[in-house]
Parts: sequence; structure tokens; C-alpha cells
Amino acid sequence: MHGLVRTLKGAVIVAATCLLAACGSLGFGGGKGGSSIPVVRDPAPIVSGTMRPYQIRGRWYRPSEQPDYDEVGLASWYGDAFNGRPTATGERFDMHAMTAAHKTLPLPGLVEVTNLANGRSVILRVNDRGPFVDNRIIDLSRGAASELGMLQQGVSRVRVRYVGPAPRGGGIGEARSYAGRGATRPEPTPPTQREGPFWVQAGAYSDRTVAQIAAESLGERVSIDRARVEGREIYRVMIGPWDDANAAEQARQGAVARGVRDALLISGR
Repeated sequence: MHGLVRTLKGAVIVAATCLLAACGSLGFGGGKGGSSIPVVRDPAPIVSGTMRPYQIRGRWYRPSEQPDYDEVGLASWYGDAFNGRPTATGERFDMHAMTAAHKTLPLPGLVEVTNLANGRSVILRVNDRGPFVDNRIIDLSRGAASELGMLQQGVSRVRVRYVGPAPRGGGIGEARSYAGRGATRPEPTPPTQREGPFWVQAGAYSDRTVAQIAAESLGERVSIDRARVEGREIYRVMIGPWDDANAAEQARQGAVARGVRDALLISGR
């Protein structure tokens, strides 16, 4: 989410939490897909430099205009470890604001994110790049994850749909959570409570020595767990346990801040 922060010449750093009345740049109604989709009356220009191809850990990403972008996949979220840091657009990350990061959509832009487990949807301002984990399609602020009811899960299956350019002046206005669009909305299902203990998996390696080296900088609660997956023996670097999912998620974010980008929250080890 944070590997591509650049010094943007002339970028205006704005607060991502301005209210609708203050911004005066968007309304709700008549947009693509239904009355809950915002209509941006004063769109912000794409931030210079954010549409160039870039490389992260040997893989190339190629941002582009994607007006019909509509994808289902996994979403993760981040918070304290990155609060206040600059994003790819030059805005400051506010973990309580309705924002997100995407690998290739135009910046800044708006997306509609729907939690497929409960049918809850939000409109978010995309102002950063990430997440650079193969099986995830979007990274959410803590505030967005809270609106979607996915704080405890850490990672949830979502639908992401590009809405269009974000408004000039920051934010999307106000947090916007709504029921979706009739028959296209998945039926809500009761949230499930995950049972502990909770662990953070900070890596999986085929060589025990490599796993031990990876574990050395991760604190006192680290252990090496040997497992067999599809006939292969692997060594998992595990942090924990915790009885509380939120405490484990804080530890996961701490591991991400120390460079373990694909740290996973798991339960019932």
C-alpha cells in the first residue's frame, strides 16, 4: 500500500475527511448504477506520475483508465502503523477516513466496495497504490473496514466497482454506507464470530533455516510451525497467540510495517 510514495511537485495535500457541505463538489443521485452513487461535479485531475508503469518486488503494474472495472476478490485493511503517512497522491493517510488503495486504477478515484458476506457497501476515495499481495485486490482504511463490518476478519471477500474520478479538494464528502442496488446486491448473511486463539502467519518457507532468519526480527512471541501442505513440508513463521482478534490484527499490521507485506491473520491453529 505504501511502496510507491513519490514526491509530487505541486501536489496539494488535502484532508481526506472534509464534509459534503464544505467540499460542495459532489452529490448523491443519478450516478452510474443507482441513486446511492455520487455524482462528482468538480472532478480532481489524475495526479501526475501515478499512471506510469511501476515495479514492486520484481512484478510490473500498469495503471490505466478502467471505466468498466468490476472485480470480486479479497480486501485487507490497515491502520495505526501508517496513519499520517503520505499516500501516492500526496494526501495524508487518515485511517478513519473513507479511503482505499488499488494497484492500477486512476488516482484519485472513487470505488464502490461491497462486503459479500453481509451485503454492506461503501463509496471510497482511492488515493494510494497497493496492496502488493497476489490474492488481494484492494486495501482499505480502518474506517472503511469498520463501515463494511470486516475489522475482526482482517481479510474479506468483496466486490470492487470503479465509479469514476474523485472530487477535487479531498475526501468523498462523508462516509457513505448503504444497502446496494436491489437484485444485484448479495443477500446479507449473519456475521460469524471467529474463535481464537488468533495468530499472525508472517511467512511460509520450505527451508527451516530461512524461516528462523525471517523470525529473528519479529519479537518474543514468534515460533516456527512445521506443517505439510500438498505433500510438501513447510515451515511457517507464527506470531502469537492472542485471544482477541483486534489485538492479533494490530500485531499483523506491525508485521506489515516491518516489511512482512503478506502477513495473514488466522484463527484456531
